[in-house]
Amino acid sequence: MAADLQGRRVAILAADGVERVELEQPREALDRAGARTEVLSVHDGEIQARDNDLDAAGTFTVDGLVADASVGDYDALLLPGGTVNPDQLRVDEDAVSFVREFVESGKPVAAICHGPWTLIEAGVVTGRTLTSFPSIRTDLRNAGAEVVDEDVVVDENLITSRSPDDLPAFCDTIVSRFAGTSTQQEATS
Repeated sequence: MAADLQGRRVAILAADGVERVELEQPREALDRAGARTEVLSVHDGEIQARDNDLDAAGTFTVDGLVADASVGDYDALLLPGGTVNPDQLRVDEDAVSFVREFVESGKPVAAICHGPWTLIEAGVVTGRTLTSFPSIRTDLRNAGAEVVDEDVVVDENLITSRSPDDLPAFCDTIVSRFAGTSTQQEATS
């Protein structure tokens, strides 16, 4: 990963039930590239991570509340998955507004697995080409997205990926896109 993220701040929006590897591996890739990553959540303290949605997998320290966060303070946004995590985010008005404003700002937003559920709630998927975990593809279609089955899809400022199996490609893509360089061909909407 030759991309340089020195001086870039990346918000990671997550709640209890986040899939550990979907937060941990992208965060490590971003940190290695020089980014400053911060976990934002709907409550302070720590969030509970899961493995395969079922098994407790430790915690992540929350760096700030999404209610207090400003899109202008960050250069990019990461939305990890797990089923419980985005389900909690999509019912939180502050989280949904933050995601909507981020997408509308034109800054890069990356979501993996069930992460796009929050994009749906924010009303920003209509006419966009995305991928996701198979179980939420109908939700994406019903919200007006074109859904494809690829490891990583880039549609303008949205970057989506299917599952933990795609983490190597997802991590490479988010590092390059967050740095403003492109290694992935963009989808046509």
